[in-house]
Formats: sequence, C-alpha cells, structure tokens
Amino acid sequence: MLNIIGKRFWYFLISGIVILAGVIALAIFGLQPGIEFTSGSELTISFTQPVDKQQVTQALADLGYGSGSATVRKAGNDFLLGLPELTDGAKATLRAALTEKVGQFQDGGFQSVSARAATDTTRNATIAVIISAIGMLLYISWAFHRMPNPFRWGVCAIASLVHDVLVVLGVFAIFGAIFSWQVDLMFIAAVLTVIGYSVNDTIVIFDRIRENISKNPGLDFEVVVNNSLLETISRSVITGLGTLFVLVALSLFVGAAIQNLVVVLLVGIITGTYSSFGTAASLLVVWKKGEWGRFLMRQPPTTARS
Repeated sequence: MLNIIGKRFWYFLISGIVILAGVIALAIFGLQPGIEFTSGSELTISFTQPVDKQQVTQALADLGYGSGSATVRKAGNDFLLGLPELTDGAKATLRAALTEKVGQFQDGGFQSVSARAATDTTRNATIAVIISAIGMLLYISWAFHRMPNPFRWGVCAIASLVHDVLVVLGVFAIFGAIFSWQVDLMFIAAVLTVIGYSVNDTIVIFDRIRENISKNPGLDFEVVVNNSLLETISRSVITGLGTLFVLVALSLFVGAAIQNLVVVLLVGIITGTYSSFGTAASLLVVWKKGEWGRFLMRQPPTTARS
C-alpha cells in the first residue's frame, strides 16, 4: 500500500522551503498595489502596429508621467497604463498624445478610483479575508464536533489555508517584480476563491477520515488517514486538473483582462491540492500522535502500519 502520510515530514520541508522563498520575495519586492488600493486611473490599450513597452514608457515620460507617477504593463498585445487620477480633459489629451507619439491604438477600457474609494476597498478586502478565515474555522470545528478535539481539525484546515495564501502571495511578489503585475480587486477575488477551494478539498479528506474512523475504531490513526488519502486523492487530482485546463484556456483566449485572476487561481489550485494532504492531513496526524518534538528535532516519523 502506498504510504502517503508517512512522508509528512518531507511535505513540511518542501512547504517550508517554498514559503520561505515567498516570504523573502515579499520582503524584498513586496506587492505592487493597483489603483483600487492607491487611487488613480488605469487605461487598457492595444496598438494596431508592433510596439514595445519602452516606446510607451518613453511617450508617457515625455507627457510628464515619469516612472514615479505611471506604470506600464504588457499582457499579450495589450498595454495596461497605471496613471494618476485623470479628468476627462486629461484623458482626451493623453489619448491624442499617445496616438501622435506611438501610433494608432484601440481602447480596451478605462477605470478611475478616488483616494477615498481606494481606502474603503483596502479596508473591506482585509475584513473579507479575516471574516472568511474565522468563519471557516468555526464551521469546520462545528462540522467535526463529534470527533475528539474538533477545534484541532479546524486549526489544521486553516493552517492549510494560510499555507496556500502565503505561496500565492510569494509567487505574485516575484511576478510583480518581473512583470510589474499589480494587486487589484480581481486578485483579492482570486485569493478568496483559492481559500474556498483549499478548504473544500481539505473537508473532503477530513470527512473521509471521519467515516473511516467510525468504520475502524481500533485502527491506528495514521493508517486511517493514509487509507482516507488513498480513497480521495484521485478525486482531488482529477478535479484540480479539470480546473487547470479551464484556467489555461481562459488565459489563452481572454488575455490581460483576467490575468491576475488566472495566475492566482493556477497557483492556488496546485498548492491547494497539495496542502490538503501535505499540510492539513499531515498536521492532523502530527497533532494526534504528539510528534511536535520529533518534528522540531527533525527525527524521522514512525512508519504507518498497513
């Protein structure tokens, strides 16, 4: 029998390395907030002739929008211009000047956010993430209230959730430094979706563990968890792959409009599938068997009996 849970300390090591790299990236590069969080205007354009990013950047600099006041991101054939909040007159002047300096382009959309709206958005996004995490912790604790130490199950699920969010933030910090990607409302929506996906996958595994405990009350807990993973892992992988195929198709055919959403979901689905057994289920076994000291001392775990 494949011993998935027996490799739990390897999962912790892999997760630790990935999260550490992400935290370092966040510390060095940080996240670049979009206009929803800083206020300003964003213009999406697509030129009819080949144009590189430097041409657009130089044209904006000539118009008085230097690197400190404007950002230029390229996604496929589209350019996303981040600018200070523009009036209708300033917007018309900018479009005319870009046409003259760079060339004809198609307008892909325009949005503008005031400073007050940006402050409200930041506060509401933070509250939404906190409330969702607390709500999930309480729900899982209630759903498994008949099990010994139900709060433990909720904590393990939330640890898996935090793992996924940290990985997503770290990856996005790296992409932001390389491609100048910014955190916007679509990014927040994607993170909340990843949170829901991660917890859902974890609950499926936890529910199977609960069923198998009832069926085999005298069986070693580690063996029960391993059997439950073997019974559910194909479902998790197939569901994850199906979602990934859809996301890849969206990224190919929709383009820059949902770039942040697709990338965050791609990373989140992969790490969410992994963390459901590599973090949540593994932590549950470590907690049940009291292996915290062994983990800290880096001693090998006891092999599960089949």
